[in-house]
Amino acid sequence: MTKKVTNARYHRLTRIDDGFVDLQYEKQKPKMPWGGIILAVFLFLSGSLLIALSSLLFTGHLNGQYSEGAWPLLILGILMFIPGVYHVRIACFAYRGYPGYVFDDIPDFE
Repeated sequence: MTKKVTNARYHRLTRIDDGFVDLQYEKQKPKMPWGGIILAVFLFLSGSLLIALSSLLFTGHLNGQYSEGAWPLLILGILMFIPGVYHVRIACFAYRGYPGYVFDDIPDFE
């Protein structure tokens, strides 16, 4: 059997503060998205390598036997180079503290 409480007294709580905490206004240390930065550096370096190899194939400095593969190398190199250089640039500027660049703009793969 449960007991019923019939004479409960309610009163309004007094608030001293306005509901805000000072910690919510402090700037937090930015978290480095290491997975995104490593992927961006990989894309940048491998895209640069593929563009350099395709240009060597176009100019004939490498064996002419593989010259038909220069266009796919160039296209793949450009597709890897563009996002790589974009995110490496954001990471460098965010690390140096330029206004408008933050590590939150780089995707993190957790």
